[in-house]
Amino acid sequence: MAVAERLACFDLDNTLIDRNASFVAWAEWWVPKVGLGPDATTWLTDHDEGGFKPREVLFAGVRERFGVEASVDELVAAYDREHPLFTWVEPEVLDGIGALRTAGWRVAVVTNGGVVQQSLKLEHTGIDKAVDYCCISEAAGVRKPDRRIFEIAAEGAGSTLGRGWMVGDHPAYDVAGGINAGLRTIRIGDLNGTGGPVADHQFGSVLDAFGVILAS
Repeated sequence: MAVAERLACFDLDNTLIDRNASFVAWAEWWVPKVGLGPDATTWLTDHDEGGFKPREVLFAGVRERFGVEASVDELVAAYDREHPLFTWVEPEVLDGIGALRTAGWRVAVVTNGGVVQQSLKLEHTGIDKAVDYCCISEAAGVRKPDRRIFEIAAEGAGSTLGRGWMVGDHPAYDVAGGINAGLRTIRIGDLNGTGGPVADHQFGSVLDAFGVILAS
């Protein structure tokens, strides 16, 4: 099989999907399920830190603050199975991925996270079937911004890093990682502050990224 020279890498959370909105939806479902009041939903969203707080720390705080009886391990395991079911992808995002592939681009998801939760998100949204390859850091044994995770993604997608892009929301992981891999970069949104390297482009929505990549 010939190796494609054009590779488009995308982050998953808060890039292809609205991870933060899905967390709120999960919290609003979970809180009454375990018998807690609305203040627990507020506490969870206030302490989630966009998903970057370790889940063990988050749920240890839930147990301490609200007296939930389940162990931290049980709470984390349940969350990893449940939260993905509250994720969704906009049809226009899948259309954009399809347009890239039709134009000859190989498309890979490159996401930091655990295999169980990230795999379920990809499966639940159908993104796993829309792209050429999904690279999850826990399975790869390396995390963004390390160049090696992009090398793994490129090989899995049947491409190279020579003429490619990295699209993501986090400057220290996605933008820095793309730069480390020699990729052009597009940052989505401004949720993670202004520190870190500056992307080649920055947009409020991933939908704006597809046209830039197609035109390159």
